[in-house]
Amino acid sequence: MHVQHRTPRIGAARVTLLTEGTYPHSHGGVSVWCDQLVNGMPDIDFEVLAVTGTGREPLAWELPAHVAEPVSVPMWGPAPKGSAPRGRRERRLTAAYERFLTALLDPAAEDGFAPALYEMAHAARAGELSPALRADRALRVLTAVWNRPGLAVREARPTLHDAVTATGLLEHALRPLAADPPRSGVAHAVSGGLAVLPGLAGLEQHGVPLLLTEHGVYLRERYLGYRTSPYRWPVKAVLLGFFRLLAEETYRRAALITPGNRYNRLWEEEGGADPELIRTVYNGVDPTAFPAAGPEPQGPTLSWAGRVDPIKDLETLIRAFARVRDELPGARLRLFGGTPRGGEAYRERCEALARSLGHGDAVTFEGRVDDIRDAYAAGNVVMLSSISEGFPFTLIEAMSCGRATVSTDVGGVREAVGPAGLVVPPRDPAAMAAAALELLADPERRAAMGEAARLRVIEQFTLRQTVDTFRSIYLELSAPVLGADRPRSVAG
Repeated sequence: MHVQHRTPRIGAARVTLLTEGTYPHSHGGVSVWCDQLVNGMPDIDFEVLAVTGTGREPLAWELPAHVAEPVSVPMWGPAPKGSAPRGRRERRLTAAYERFLTALLDPAAEDGFAPALYEMAHAARAGELSPALRADRALRVLTAVWNRPGLAVREARPTLHDAVTATGLLEHALRPLAADPPRSGVAHAVSGGLAVLPGLAGLEQHGVPLLLTEHGVYLRERYLGYRTSPYRWPVKAVLLGFFRLLAEETYRRAALITPGNRYNRLWEEEGGADPELIRTVYNGVDPTAFPAAGPEPQGPTLSWAGRVDPIKDLETLIRAFARVRDELPGARLRLFGGTPRGGEAYRERCEALARSLGHGDAVTFEGRVDDIRDAYAAGNVVMLSSISEGFPFTLIEAMSCGRATVSTDVGGVREAVGPAGLVVPPRDPAAMAAAALELLADPERRAAMGEAARLRVIEQFTLRQTVDTFRSIYLELSAPVLGADRPRSVAG
């Protein structure tokens, strides 16, 4: 993918997008949102600091001229260059790391998290943190901390293997601290979690205001993911403690928080965010780019679009479809979307589930489609089965295309759908099947619901509204910084 280099323009506001696993190296809802922002604001200079897997990921998006060449911050792959500190610097870093770990595991010591994190950030920029965490001393520090009397994690009898695992995961998670942080303009983290680390460093070291947008709740998704992870409790305690305190520090330090829905706002307030600094900004689409989809398919068809990932809970959707097909033997389920690297086993599990239920011939994984509108047009009803969402693009795009929808009641889904679709509990195949059958049996209701859905998007969720809102926010947050750079007038 071609990258156009550009020279920063004098007087233009500057924004550094902080991303993790999304733009500009992959497709998906958050990446679409980032692409919309940068293309909608040619008057803003953008930079991108992208937390990636290996650093070898190709660009998935054509970048406009006002976007600088992205900087990749790989979490995996070769170890970062550098060497562990010695002497006084080693003792200082070791003490900071001990305070950091203590904060993760001891509720009485949580105040030590932020100072330790910023001390470690300086070591990371000097190339010292990762080598230090790969040394035996780091294992000894963790072992000493979580075996202290009175800590709950001690009751789980942590092992040396647990210490190696937890330390390794932390070392990778903290690698974004080694990136050169934003030094001017506005740092815009488009998710919580690891993408925020360079933003917090930029705020601490250079006073760059931090803007946080959460589409899904990063912390909640970590809780969901670690619930089924293979790690023992001592490892989970360390990692979840890190993500929780990182979220709280982010909420505390952000100049402004712009959740994509009111559901996220509740999590952010619970995490300590100042309600006065939270503004809900809904995702938007261009209704002219997603016009009414036209005729429905001949036979009863459910369609789904998205990333093949456990958080999308395709297993519940397949189980629901099995119930639908028991009533409508000619029904089909068409699943559109790519399978991310590492997700092949999940897709195979879903395909095996469809076969085991006797419906392997009627459930098709179509892969990525050139025009996502074809995915919505392929169904009489468009389904969304996720266990976690923010304000999903696939849902409002399907609504703009005038399709009736059945969605799980997660994140901002209910806010998006309103009365123009059916909403069911997550992980409930019976309820999902009942809603789908209800709509499949009533063409007039589907048509009326689709018309209402498109009107709702036009009235409330347009791309123009989203872009204009963020442009205003960027200029608002840039104003103090730009003002500080200008010479002050002297009274005569």
